[in-house]
Amino acid sequence: MAESNRQRKFASLIQQELAEVFQRETTHLLGNAFITITRVHVSPDLGVARVHLSFMLAKDPQGLLDTIEENKKDIRHKLGQRIRKEVRIIPELAFFLDEGAEYAQKIDSLLDSLEIPEEDPDDELEADD
Repeated sequence: MAESNRQRKFASLIQQELAEVFQRETTHLLGNAFITITRVHVSPDLGVARVHLSFMLAKDPQGLLDTIEENKKDIRHKLGQRIRKEVRIIPELAFFLDEGAEYAQKIDSLLDSLEIPEEDPDDELEADD
């Protein structure tokens, strides 16, 4: 089912504010990992936000996700402080690892490692005959 305009706006607000929380208020938990919130999906009642995260410069993305899960209550509280005047409900947060960026990086490195022989101009002439 397609998201409503209200859900999209709320998801955008959460994405923006959570990015600020991760960038400014949780560095003591996450070190120098660069966290990107790739997308946020909000339930129709706005009570649950599914947050997809991507980690750059992280040796253990699953470990970071576990740390975020362990501190979910504090992260939700910080989010609530930022958006409480704009919304009635502070959603429950569900975090997921978005492996799209990591997958693209693997594909890029595989393509870079391919050894493609140079084209021989003589072969091209023979094919035209």
